[in-house]
This record gives sequence, C-alpha cells and structure tokens, in this order.
Amino acid sequence: MITLVTKGIKVTVQTSFEGTFFKNYKMHYAFGYTITIENQTKEPVQLISRHWDVLDSLKEMESIDGEGVIGKKPVIQPGRSHTYSSGTLLASPIGAMKGFYEMVNLSTTETFEAEVPTFKFAAPFALN
Repeated sequence: MITLVTKGIKVTVQTSFEGTFFKNYKMHYAFGYTITIENQTKEPVQLISRHWDVLDSLKEMESIDGEGVIGKKPVIQPGRSHTYSSGTLLASPIGAMKGFYEMVNLSTTETFEAEVPTFKFAAPFALN
C-alpha cells in the first residue's frame, strides 16, 4: 500500500495481480488497484477528472485522461472518503502508474490537482 497527501487530499493505493490471458494472440497481464481518496480538509470537494501515466516495461508510456472515476464524479465531504477499484492490462508482467485527480473545492469553486503516487505492478513470478 502506498499513500500521498496533496492539499489535504489523501490518496492511498493497493494493487493486485489478477492473472494472465491471451488476447489477439498475445499474452496480457491483468492488474487491479483499489484507491481510497480521503478529504482531510474542512471543505467539501468533488473529483471531476483524472490523468494517468501508464508505464508498461515493454511499451512506451501511455497517458490517459477522462472524466471522473469509473463513471462517477464523487463529492467527498470533510473527514469522509471515496473508495473504488479498477484495473489495467499490460503487455509485460512489470509496470507502474501515476497521475492526478482534478478536484474542485465546492465552497470556493477553486480547482486543484491531487496527486496519485506512483504505484507499481509486478506479477509474483516476475520477481526473484
């Protein structure tokens, strides 16, 4: 588990290896991650978008941008948190992701970025 706090938003990430499978005649490695976003400020915030940099050890880094997370734009009240799970497919058994959430303070309408720490993926059989 890895944690980072930015501007009062605590982001904690837990990863898991979900298995391997063939797709389009190529081996793929499936990884899951669960992220908890905790609002440690005194103001309500809303997550409005996300940015990911995905590193696959066999490919160039890929950047992904999108609205919300898993189809939601959660409002997180002070002292509360939002947890969700998602996943990614890699061409190799080793990789990583990092990024940020674009947040808006609902009291002031100020937008800011809450960083997501770099989290690593490694299939158990890939490490000595």
